[in-house]
Amino acid sequence: MLAIIAAIVFGFALLIDLLNNNFGAPDLFNWNTLVLIGLLLIALHLGGVGSGVRGGGWRRGRR
Repeated sequence: MLAIIAAIVFGFALLIDLLNNNFGAPDLFNWNTLVLIGLLLIALHLGGVGSGVRGGGWRRGRR
Protein backbone atom coordinates (compact mmCIF):
# COMPACT_ATOMS: atom_id res chain seq x y z
CA MET A 1 0.00 0.00 0.00
CA LEU A 2 2.81 2.40 0.84
CA ALA A 3 4.47 1.69 -2.50
CA ILE A 4 1.29 2.74 -4.32
CA ILE A 5 1.14 5.97 -2.32
CA ALA A 6 4.82 6.58 -3.10
CA ALA A 7 4.10 6.11 -6.81
CA ILE A 8 1.30 8.69 -6.58
CA VAL A 9 3.61 11.14 -4.78
CA PHE A 10 6.32 10.63 -7.42
CA GLY A 11 3.77 11.20 -10.19
CA PHE A 12 2.60 14.39 -8.51
CA ALA A 13 6.23 15.54 -8.16
CA LEU A 14 6.80 14.82 -11.85
CA LEU A 15 3.77 16.92 -12.80
CA ILE A 16 5.01 19.79 -10.65
CA ASP A 17 8.42 19.57 -12.30
CA LEU A 18 7.01 19.38 -15.84
CA LEU A 19 4.51 22.20 -15.35
CA ASN A 20 6.94 24.41 -13.38
CA ASN A 21 4.20 25.14 -10.87
CA ASN A 22 4.42 25.52 -7.11
CA PHE A 23 0.67 25.91 -6.43
CA GLY A 24 1.20 29.08 -4.39
CA ALA A 25 3.24 27.36 -1.67
CA PRO A 26 6.87 27.18 -2.84
CA ASP A 27 8.19 25.91 0.50
CA LEU A 28 5.57 23.22 0.96
CA PHE A 29 5.00 21.67 -2.47
CA ASN A 30 8.38 21.83 -4.14
CA TRP A 31 9.89 19.01 -6.15
CA ASN A 32 12.56 18.06 -3.62
CA THR A 33 10.11 17.73 -0.73
CA LEU A 34 7.81 15.41 -2.67
CA VAL A 35 10.72 13.23 -3.78
CA LEU A 36 11.85 12.90 -0.17
CA ILE A 37 8.32 11.97 0.92
CA GLY A 38 8.18 9.34 -1.83
CA LEU A 39 11.54 7.89 -0.84
CA LEU A 40 10.42 7.75 2.79
CA LEU A 41 7.27 5.83 1.80
CA ILE A 42 9.28 3.37 -0.29
CA ALA A 43 11.74 2.86 2.58
CA LEU A 44 8.85 2.18 4.96
CA HIS A 45 7.34 -0.25 2.46
CA LEU A 46 10.63 -2.13 2.07
CA GLY A 47 11.03 -2.17 5.84
CA GLY A 48 7.75 -4.04 6.21
CA VAL A 49 5.60 -1.24 7.60
CA GLY A 50 2.02 -1.58 6.38
CA SER A 51 2.55 -5.06 4.93
CA GLY A 52 -0.75 -6.30 6.36
CA VAL A 53 0.52 -9.63 7.75
CA ARG A 54 0.88 -9.68 11.51
CA GLY A 55 1.88 -12.32 13.96
CA GLY A 56 3.32 -15.33 12.22
CA GLY A 57 1.40 -15.10 9.00
CA TRP A 58 0.02 -18.49 7.98
CA ARG A 59 -0.13 -21.23 10.56
CA ARG A 60 2.22 -24.10 9.94
CA GLY A 61 2.57 -27.46 11.56
CA ARG A 62 0.13 -29.14 13.92
CA ARG A 63 -2.81 -27.50 15.53
